[in-house]
Order: sequence, then C-alpha cells, then structure tokens
Amino acid sequence: MTRRYSFPDGHWDWPVKLTHHHAVRAGDMIFTGGQVDLDAQGNVRNIGDLTAQCRNSMAYMANLFSDLGVDFDDLVRVVVYYVGDANDEGHLLELLSQIIGDTARPVISMINMPELCYPDMLTEIEGVAMRRPDDARTPKQCHRLEDMPYLPDGFSHVVRVGDTVFTSEMSALTPHGTVEAPDNIPAQTAKNMERLKRALSTVDAGLHDIVKLNTFYQDDLHGRSWKKAASLRASYFSDPGPAATGIPVPSFAQEGLKTKIAATAICSSATDEPKNFAWPDGHWNWTTPLPYKHGNRCGNVIHIGGQVALDNQAQVLQPGDMVAQTKIAMKNLSKVLAEFGATLDDVVKVTTFYQGNASAEALHENLLIRSNSYTAPGPATTGIPIPALFYEGMVIEIEAIAILD
Repeated sequence: MTRRYSFPDGHWDWPVKLTHHHAVRAGDMIFTGGQVDLDAQGNVRNIGDLTAQCRNSMAYMANLFSDLGVDFDDLVRVVVYYVGDANDEGHLLELLSQIIGDTARPVISMINMPELCYPDMLTEIEGVAMRRPDDARTPKQCHRLEDMPYLPDGFSHVVRVGDTVFTSEMSALTPHGTVEAPDNIPAQTAKNMERLKRALSTVDAGLHDIVKLNTFYQDDLHGRSWKKAASLRASYFSDPGPAATGIPVPSFAQEGLKTKIAATAICSSATDEPKNFAWPDGHWNWTTPLPYKHGNRCGNVIHIGGQVALDNQAQVLQPGDMVAQTKIAMKNLSKVLAEFGATLDDVVKVTTFYQGNASAEALHENLLIRSNSYTAPGPATTGIPIPALFYEGMVIEIEAIAILD
C-alpha cells in the first residue's frame, strides 16, 4: 500500500522543526491534522476574527486534499475545536456547511475550548476523507435523523462508507437547541448512548461494531461526576470493548450540557478477519472496571485509545512532569502498537490533549518529544490544551490511528 504525505509549499508551519506532516493518505483513508490560521512562520493570522480563521483553516484543508488527489466531496468526518459560545458554534456550523457544500454530508463534532495552542488562535479543524486507491469515489450512506441535535443540511448524524461508520457527536441537545436533563450527566449519558445506538442501527451497525469511542464531559476535574457516567457508558458494551478516550472540559457552549459522545465503527462480516484487541501485560489501568481495551485492529486499521502515564493501579507516574509523562505515554502507545505487529511509523493520525494554556512553550514542551518519536515523514497531528486531565497530576493523553501495509 502506497502512503502519501502532504506538506505543500507555503502551507502554515510550526515555529519548530518537526517530523509531522499536515495530511496522510493510506489506502482509502485520508487524515488531516488540525488545520489553523497560521502563516508559514507560525504566526497567528486574523486575530479576533473567528470567521476568517475558519475560512483559512478550511482553505488549508482544501489545499491538502488537492495535494492528495481528493476534495471536500470525499469528507466523512470533520472535528472542530473552537474558542467561543453557543452563538459562535451555530455560526461555525452554518459557515462550514457553506464551505463544504451540500453533497459531501460528513459527520461533525464541535468542541469549545477556553484556549487553543497559540495565543489568539480561535479554531482548529481536522478532517477525515475516504476515496478508493484507484481514485474512484467511495459510495456513502449519509443519514440525518429526527429527534437529534440540529445540523445544517451539509452534515449528517451518521455516515457509512463500505464497512466503516462515523457518527456526529451525540448529546442531550434537542433539534431546537435546548438541553434535555440539564446538568444531569448520568441522564445525558444514557440519552447519548441511546442516540448512538439508534444512529448506528440506521446503517445496519451496532455498539459491538464500535472501534473507537470519544467522550468529552464537564467535570469538577476530580472525577466525582465521571465515575457514575463512565460506569453507565460501560454498561452498553461487552468485554472486549472499543478503544476509548475521555477528556474533561470546563464547560460546553450550551448551559446545562454536560457531555458529548462520538464513535467510529467497523462492521466486519463473518468471513472477515475478526477484530483483535490489545492490553499489554502490566499496562496501565483505570480506577473503575471498564470493558474498553487499549487498542484494537480490524483489517489493517488500528485504533489506540488515549495513552497516559499511569501504572496498572491507576497511580500517576511522574506527576506534573510534562516531559517525563510524554515519554511514558509514547512508550505505552508503542507497546499497544507492538501487540498488532505495528510501530510508531505505522501511525497516520495522532491527537494529543495536554494540560496547558495558549502558549507555544506549553505545546512545544511535549510536541518536540512526540515528533522526534517518529521517523520522517511523520503522521498528521492535532494538539489541544485543556485546563486539567482526569487524574490529579496527569498532564498528557495521546490517542492514535495506525494503518498497516
């Protein structure tokens, strides 16, 4: 399988030298890293202008797609991190629908953050596209569902391409933008899981087909809300379950909203190679029993849940030390990959959540270590600062997607 890496001339760049590229095409999958409104020297452009930053981020994404022989009509997923309120979220949804057009109809997730990685950066947008290796369009099933959170015409609640399924974020928002069960994270979690199950059933998939589960939740940052909601989510899965990443956020754009959930699923028939799951000997564990595994492989695609610096008793290793924890998390990522006969050089997309603020220094402290772990050309990457992670003293969490040749 031929891999292609994209870093076009004149594209925005980091102010430090990295192995990372902005997009990777492997087989029928195309992943971009988070696209932002920086110039080629790493300076933020259009300070204070969310609309301009969004348009320029998408222009960069279009440039990457063109370089790799695809376009917006091949989009299957868009993930948007932004700084703003509910009005900004609504504005971005409509703006992105206009930019992408009404034929691709990807799924979308909108996550508001207090800050992004550089001062004055207001949005970071990543995309996933699919096109066959022979460059023929891949047929898509795109569905908008009733009694789901509102989406503009350009987006879907669930998309299926071949055996791969993507969902938009599930939340307790009504189609009219009000919040059901406000401030009640267990009730909202149950609502999200039922909506997720219904969305998957629309394309003949089920919760057992999920290979990656991403959860954002508002918490007091000491886990009191997380444990009950986590146990409730876990009750929907049998063991072995999907790879998972759970990230606490200070708040959501809509008052009373407490959690959002999105998923990727791969439906394998009885004649296909079964899913394989990874939990290396002695690997880190959670404080509460959960059915999730650290990684899974379906065909040649590997999904790795968020890797952190914990031991098998859920004790934080090297508390507060970003450099040490980044090295441990990358080592844990390598261990999970090795269970499938893969290495870091098979990674095509990596996403990192780290404790920090809008500061180049905070980002580069872990970015350089992560980047130097790969042989150039490195994978597409997204880095998102957050005020705190779940366990006190834990400062970084890294998830990844790898594709084997």
